[in-house]
Amino acid sequence: MRFLAFTDIHGAYERVDQIIQSERDADGIIIGGDLTTYGLPAEGEKAIRFFQNNGMPIFAVAGNMDSPDFDRKHEDLGVSINAKGKMLGEVGLFGVSASPFTPMNTPYEIAEDEIARRAEMGWNDISTARWKIFVPHAPPRDTKLDKIMLGRHVGSTAVRSFIEQHHPDVVVCGHIHEARGIDTIGKTRIVNCGPAGKGYYAVIEIGENITVEARG
Repeated sequence: MRFLAFTDIHGAYERVDQIIQSERDADGIIIGGDLTTYGLPAEGEKAIRFFQNNGMPIFAVAGNMDSPDFDRKHEDLGVSINAKGKMLGEVGLFGVSASPFTPMNTPYEIAEDEIARRAEMGWNDISTARWKIFVPHAPPRDTKLDKIMLGRHVGSTAVRSFIEQHHPDVVVCGHIHEARGIDTIGKTRIVNCGPAGKGYYAVIEIGENITVEARG
């Protein structure tokens, strides 16, 4: 099973579509939030429909720069994994929209306990899956993937605690553009895809073994 993962698209829909076109052997597309920058739900819907034209299943959460109403649109389009899980073969995917609270007061920020609640809800849907992919928009705290330019860690404590408790196989996150890369917590492989507008994305291959690559 092969997945393409994108985060922090911020309106760069054509760039993402070009990448999808070049990776036609993928089985699914993961959208880890921030389709837009203060965009309206209609813009997010148009973008998802555009990506759906490639014929691959999409698994999406909203980011802190999207409207909370994106979750409803994602539900209507059948792509939402916010606080819920979906199966593709033996792979279970689940996620959490939004980010923890920030000093910037962006459109979609929620408390850490709400992040934890949504993660547990999604996990419950796919807990029997052979392979598990967790898609929070925000990275886990105190990793290579949540450090801003000033050197401070600003990731989610709830996401980290969830990983330490449940050990999903792969975590796909974004949010902190400058912290693109790969890290691990225990056996869990974590990728911050980086901003898709710069051509960054991740490829996840799941078979008897798992490989996670940051590309672009």
